Amino acid sequence: MTLSREEASDLRQWSSRLIQALQILDLEVDHEKIIEVAEQSVRSVGPHAGAVSAFIVGYAAGTVSIHGRKDSHEAAATAAEKVLQLTANGESGGPDEHGWSKTAQ
Repeated sequence: MTLSREEASDLRQWSSRLIQALQILDLEVDHEKIIEVAEQSVRSVGPHAGAVSAFIVGYAAGTVSIHGRKDSHEAAATAAEKVLQLTANGESGGPDEHGWSKTAQ
């Protein structure tokens, strides 16, 4: 997915405002990846899955980077890819199925 120049600019400005307001000044946001996660989640699961998936990717990245295991950009990319893998199966699949036991961040 490719954002228009105007939309990309608007998202950068919005992200900058949020980052400053929330005092997480070292945060880098991959807007296109987060949008891809949200859109795939909506298509695979339902209309609100995008927001929930984006939140969980951010939360997962935050908890991983806090514990020093990965930097925030790498942690977000790993979490986003995991969600995209899950969206390939819609609502089926997940950590309780065979083969997922060692895929956590």
